[in-house]
Amino acid sequence: MKIRIASLAAGVALTVSAVVAAAAPASADPVPGSSTQFYAYCSVDLLGVPIACAETDKAHSSHICQYLATPLGLGLDCIQRSA
Repeated sequence: MKIRIASLAAGVALTVSAVVAAAAPASADPVPGSSTQFYAYCSVDLLGVPIACAETDKAHSSHICQYLATPLGLGLDCIQRSA
């Protein structure tokens, strides 16, 4: 039963990360010199897993979001900006 739930959760996470990767980068402000990082506010699910980066400008951003390749597919990593 636990394996079935874990498999379902992994499938959902993969689907969500693919949708986020397809939608978010086109509208977010890119970090200078990087095509995979974006300034944004980071949205997380109930488990604290990053699910989306809301677009914003550099002055109002709280995170740098980066899309990473994981064993489950494309994942989202949100890093708190320092000042």
